[in-house]
Amino acid sequence: MEPTPEQSPHHAYPDHWEADVVLRDGGTARIRPITTDDAERLVSFYEQVSDESKYYRFFAPYPRLSDRDVHRFTHHDYVDRVGLAVTIGGEFIGTVRYDRINEQGRPASAPADEAEVAFLVQDAHQGRGVASALLEHIAAVARERGIRRFAAEVLPANNKMIKVFRDGGYTQRRSFEDGSVHLTLDLEPTEESLAVQRGREQRAEARSVQRLLAPGSVAVIGTGRTPGGVGRTVLRNLLAAGYTGRTYAVNRAFDEGLATLDGVPAHRSLGEIDEQVDLAVIAVPAHRVPEAVADCGEHGVQGLVVLSAGYAERGAEGRELQRELVRQARSYGMRIIGPNAFGIINTAESVRLNASLAPESPARGRIGLFTQSGAIGIALLSGLHRRGAGLSSFISAGNRADVSGNDFLQYSFEDPDTDVALLYLESLGNPRKFNRLARRTAAVKPVVVVKGARHSGSTPPGHAVPVSRIPDATVSALMRQAGVIRVDTVTEMVDAGLLLAGQPLPAGPRVAILGNSESLGLLTYDACLAEGLRPRPPIDLTTAASPQDFRDALAEALADGTCDAVIVTAIPWVGENGEAETGDGQVLAAALHKAVAGGSAKPVAVVHVEIGGLAEALAAASSTAAPRPRTVTPAADRPQAATTRSTGPARSTAPATPTAPAPSAGPAPGADQAAPEAGPAPEAATGPGRIPAYPAAERAVRALAEAVKYAQWRRQAAVPGKIPEFLDDTIDEPGAAALIEAQLATAPDPRGRPLTHDEARELLGRYGIAVRPTLPAPDPEAAVAAAARLGYPVALKTTAPHLRHRADLGGVRLDIADEEALRRAYGELTDLLGKPAELLPVVQAMAPRGVDTVVRASIDAAAGAVLSFGLAGAPSELLGDTAHRLVPATDRDAAELIRSIRAAPVLFGWRGSAPVDTAALEELLLRLSRLVDDHPEVVSVALEPVVVAPHGLTVLGASVRLAPPPARNDLGPRRLPNY
Repeated sequence: MEPTPEQSPHHAYPDHWEADVVLRDGGTARIRPITTDDAERLVSFYEQVSDESKYYRFFAPYPRLSDRDVHRFTHHDYVDRVGLAVTIGGEFIGTVRYDRINEQGRPASAPADEAEVAFLVQDAHQGRGVASALLEHIAAVARERGIRRFAAEVLPANNKMIKVFRDGGYTQRRSFEDGSVHLTLDLEPTEESLAVQRGREQRAEARSVQRLLAPGSVAVIGTGRTPGGVGRTVLRNLLAAGYTGRTYAVNRAFDEGLATLDGVPAHRSLGEIDEQVDLAVIAVPAHRVPEAVADCGEHGVQGLVVLSAGYAERGAEGRELQRELVRQARSYGMRIIGPNAFGIINTAESVRLNASLAPESPARGRIGLFTQSGAIGIALLSGLHRRGAGLSSFISAGNRADVSGNDFLQYSFEDPDTDVALLYLESLGNPRKFNRLARRTAAVKPVVVVKGARHSGSTPPGHAVPVSRIPDATVSALMRQAGVIRVDTVTEMVDAGLLLAGQPLPAGPRVAILGNSESLGLLTYDACLAEGLRPRPPIDLTTAASPQDFRDALAEALADGTCDAVIVTAIPWVGENGEAETGDGQVLAAALHKAVAGGSAKPVAVVHVEIGGLAEALAAASSTAAPRPRTVTPAADRPQAATTRSTGPARSTAPATPTAPAPSAGPAPGADQAAPEAGPAPEAATGPGRIPAYPAAERAVRALAEAVKYAQWRRQAAVPGKIPEFLDDTIDEPGAAALIEAQLATAPDPRGRPLTHDEARELLGRYGIAVRPTLPAPDPEAAVAAAARLGYPVALKTTAPHLRHRADLGGVRLDIADEEALRRAYGELTDLLGKPAELLPVVQAMAPRGVDTVVRASIDAAAGAVLSFGLAGAPSELLGDTAHRLVPATDRDAAELIRSIRAAPVLFGWRGSAPVDTAALEELLLRLSRLVDDHPEVVSVALEPVVVAPHGLTVLGASVRLAPPPARNDLGPRRLPNY
């Protein structure tokens, strides 16, 4: 909304203050500045406010606004006088205003840094969190305009408004003066205010998804008059699932005399429905969607599932249609799943919602599933169904123009029916927020992610996301830091999800292997080593083993304190007549269930070959007890099962168990994309007891390895890392800020500038990072003079961009002991590589011998600040052996960073070499992390090489680039993204 000419010409309408927000009850509203065009809206809004609320606002009866009041409340300069409104359907439901004041409380301009603030919310919308959202946004506006404090006068009886101020988390002072409560709020964000803001965001966004998944009534708009078609299919699926709410069929082409369709009321429009409609499924052509959305908004629908295609996946014109669709829906307070969505499912017994194109609703289970692809959603539903797994909820978001994976994480975090969250993502709209939400969710339940479109270098059709320059390997490392289980294929996602949803988390990497096939046991043993687990020698029960033998061996392994998990391998056993018995899967499953019924806290997985009915029987839980707590080593509550056959002999055939895990050998790209198991799916259980079965050893082991790594992350996350206090005494943050400001002020390019060597040394020195000086050597005489100044031995190296850090090309000469050797090296260098003016040679004092490493930090516009570490040299670069962590890094992050590269043994005394000073290396990482966190203008730093010796380290080279920091989309007041 643009300002009129009557407004101040000095301050343009601040459209960046406009924001869509989710309110406490899950509905949406729009916050925007008030303009002179809002006079009629303001008067109408005020007329709907109760006399009591007016009294609380003006401290006296105030039945109507005068013309002077209307002019004052709609004319702002957007600096000293600002008004914001919350709107739904274009009408005001709440307002806030600040006026800058001086120390005497009189109107003022800058540099006065205090403002008087007042709120007014329509009574019908009180309790929805409107005032809390307004406080966040008006506080951000005030900080932008140089205001540091709010002052407010509140009547003592106005408890709701006092609570809004008290619960905001800001530092405040309170006094009682002249019959009113005087409040002063310091607007500088605090840890408490940020925690309050994010807590409100989580509850509101989770509630918005919950309203979509558990509606009291559903209308399918676009239901066909004849069988077939998208709308009629969704209606049929709703009815087949046994949806517990009210269902309506809507199509403007229905005959006037048509009363019912498929047994549900049929209407030509929502206006004909006398009752509230909570959810609308829209299945009409794209050009008719705006009409349907308007009809929904005008009749109080809370949310939309838009199945219609023809939006951003069709190009620029479709993208604009998609944005307009979101704007229209949000203007009415509605959230959208889609467009181009496959639908949503909620298996809760009280809901039984299948508002999707899936012909069969999955069984009830403990897995929540979110996918951005309808095709992948179909494959996942089918794969889970074939393996007997149930779901708690399912969302296929299509173009995810509004509801996204972040919203699903918010919902999954507090959903008591979900133990594991599975997400197939093709893009991340807000990577910083995703990592934050994933870390919090992963602390209480597993989050398993498959990231599609990893290497295409382009955004999937229909997805509008920030551009990220970081490689996929870095994205994966950052997800791991947040506790996300990142897998490569949807098959691996299902494999991991089944294990995590049905079994306790392992306490460690030690694995017992038992079964009736020596070969299958050895394959499992090898797979464990490849995944970094510590397998015990397999126990061979022989092919004569009965189900009772399996039960006894499994019970013994579960009681053994030297293992943390058990993998059972099984092939069809041979009967008395010499023929393989393939149909006794249920008998074996009962025996295994009986073995785990004693309350083991260890996970169990089964690898089987052609045993009919085994996977299905194992997937069917033998209890309907409440789900167990998701702890790292929970006490399992296992049900009883039928007994089976007699015991048999057992023997161990394997090489000795290794004393340390082998390096991880992850799955190859392009692994299978479908789970091939077949068979009818039993009703999924709601409690413990399901044992996952796998057709191949490597799949079971890979799923277990992911569970082991996740459990370890959970244990470590329970005691978070910290930033050592000693850093505060050796860091000059104000001095660094002054240097950065001065350097950027002289930068001719608004995109920033690289610092010179001396400038970089000075800036890094403010954070306790010492860079060994270099002196230019444009000719042999200058080189000799520099060496004399620095002291022998010295190094002579080129700094030309094409030769920097390339010792393999002969651009570095080390351990030069005297002047004669220096002159000789200088001549060899210039004869080999070119003239001094091209090589830009420098002289540097030699550092103590050690391991050459590289430490970097950079800011990515999408992911944020990233700290990286690796060994120097071509092999590490070629193999991509670099570790990454998000900034700010803790002491634990720094320790993990240097230990997570594959070449880490080189730092710890590999093949008899002396271990290096990793403590000094960790401190360097923490100092660099602190620098880029304190000063986002430092957009990239490279310390190369960093020579780490047995005692101490030396930074030999440093490059720093400064630039205006990229905009942050994860700070500031709550707002929904606009893709």
